[in-house]
Amino acid sequence: MLNRNEVKYIQNLYQKKFRTSENCFVVEGPKLVDELLNSSWTIKKLYATADWEPTTHSPTIQIIEQHELERISALETPNQVLAIVEMKDQQGFSIDKNEWVLVLNGIQDPGNLGTIIRNADWFGVKKIVADTVTADCYNSKVVQSTMGSIFRVNILYTDLASFLKKHAHLPIFGALLDGKDIRTVQAKGGLLIIGNESKGILPDIQPYITDPVTIIRKGAAESLNAGVATGILLSHLTQ
Repeated sequence: MLNRNEVKYIQNLYQKKFRTSENCFVVEGPKLVDELLNSSWTIKKLYATADWEPTTHSPTIQIIEQHELERISALETPNQVLAIVEMKDQQGFSIDKNEWVLVLNGIQDPGNLGTIIRNADWFGVKKIVADTVTADCYNSKVVQSTMGSIFRVNILYTDLASFLKKHAHLPIFGALLDGKDIRTVQAKGGLLIIGNESKGILPDIQPYITDPVTIIRKGAAESLNAGVATGILLSHLTQ
């Protein structure tokens, strides 16, 4: 049975400030927890109803009732299992000239960020760099929408201007309306900047772009969802 302090602790983890101070976040549902169990991430605590059956070996499980799971879940329909997971240290990483790295400039919608992480995983992109304005990748909505891809993609939050200056020797692609048709671009690797949902790549970041690219519009839609655009761009760049 969950005590009051446990319930309050888990509920507080849905707030970024508390997640940061505790260096932990919440993962919910059989699909995500199975992905978690098959990763190298550290599970601090695992809560599950008696009907949950893990597909692989799991650490000690605290069995709880469905009504208790509902108290600590952020989902509209809580589903069998919830894990408290330790965040991984955010450290700078080296970038090979023949690999693709996503750079996120002000992606604020959690659903978009989750989709972008999932796209990166699908196309074999293992590294994402984001500015501090971008949504928190440990937000429960982000974690859910990644469908487990968050456990396979390294995400670094940092000052973008400094990062781009440091990597100015690499080709820096940026998604802009007046860029080169992405279908004609041939490159083995580089940085790909995806901008804010409404404002695009912000003016202070645009000067670092060496290769502006665009997705040619054929219809009348004003813009593309950031997650959708990322998928299309990566489809062409990584083929």
